[in-house]
Amino acid sequence: MKQLFILAASFLALSAQAQNIDEIINAKEVERIERTLASDEMQGRRTFSPAIEKAAAFIADEFKQTGLQTWKNSGTYLQEFVMVKPKFINASCNFNGVAVDSRDVIVVTCQADLNISETSGYEKVMIAKGANLFSEASKYVQSGKNYFVTVDTSFAKTFGRLTGLKRQLFKADNSVVFVMAAEQPKTFTVSSKHEFTEQKLANVIGVLPGKSKKNEYVIFSGHYDHLGIGKAVNNDSIYNGANDDAAGTTAVMMLAKYFKAKKDNERTLIFVAFTAEEVGGFGATYCSRQFNPDDVKAMFNIEMIGTESKWGTNSAYITGYEQTDMGKILQANLEGTGFTFHPDPYTDQNLFYRSDNATLARLGVPAHTISTSKMDSEPNYHKVSDEIGTLDMENMARIIKSIALSSKGIVSGKDTPSRVNVAGLR
Repeated sequence: MKQLFILAASFLALSAQAQNIDEIINAKEVERIERTLASDEMQGRRTFSPAIEKAAAFIADEFKQTGLQTWKNSGTYLQEFVMVKPKFINASCNFNGVAVDSRDVIVVTCQADLNISETSGYEKVMIAKGANLFSEASKYVQSGKNYFVTVDTSFAKTFGRLTGLKRQLFKADNSVVFVMAAEQPKTFTVSSKHEFTEQKLANVIGVLPGKSKKNEYVIFSGHYDHLGIGKAVNNDSIYNGANDDAAGTTAVMMLAKYFKAKKDNERTLIFVAFTAEEVGGFGATYCSRQFNPDDVKAMFNIEMIGTESKWGTNSAYITGYEQTDMGKILQANLEGTGFTFHPDPYTDQNLFYRSDNATLARLGVPAHTISTSKMDSEPNYHKVSDEIGTLDMENMARIIKSIALSSKGIVSGKDTPSRVNVAGLR
């Protein structure tokens, strides 16, 4: 009798949970948000356009109605920042009085004219042979400190890739100089000249503080920008981006409502709609730099979940599945639901590195993207035909509910996924 009572109580609890989640996350509510974000009025939500500001205002208002707190009690859900676009003019460097080939010098700075030497107070470090070059270099750029970085000559073939760090340049006071050489110099001088253009952007971020683990973070994210207005096809020039990624942004907003209603998250939950994913992932990069990566226990990045996966309904895939045990944790929490999270079947497309999870993943965070997009045959990807009529709202709602249910152990602090092996990343 006691066992029967326990089983009955468990069944009732599950039934109550299912009923509660269905009241919050359902196809009708999913469609309401999707229709707004993917409407022609939003004009494709292009980065730096007035239309994307309208989309940001809508998301912020939804976060306010949900009852989320603002980031660091700032009083606004808009996480504003300035992108700095540099135009390189010239650079020169001397090592121990000997000129260095300008091709072996990369300066990441927001200063139009930079002139430094060994007496300028820059911390001297070296990226040694065998290290993860891009990960190490990114760490110094993101540190907020001034560094003079000697890069071992074993990186001769990939050293030039560090110029990509200039494309992720946010207005900051620190500068980092990279010089390829076999050893650190006793004396050095570096001069560089750039011209800069400033552009303002904003993520939309809301916070649900944790109870017992307030300083441990779980991030739910999607990007709200898309391609805007482009070449007309059949008299339609608006790239609405219903699936890419109004779908993921809708999921983030739904999850915020669900967890706010549950009121039982032990860890602090961060809900963020990123800007500028389509033009370089700048929103995610900036937001990621606001966290100590050790404090972020998991990241659920949600992208393009509006269509069926290759396995049909009630399924999705997780990029970088093999990098951590997060996928196994999520699937274990879905036992009996009929929903399956699969490993990414499109590994040849490097999706783990192509979405907004990548910045934190490269720093060791179990940060994964959840998607259903058939990347080898998605008919509406980056086309004007990516409109709300192509989406399956019922299946979308099931996917969002499955993310909510599968994350319960991580949200409660019971489960902590393993970290990404940074040394193993390319």
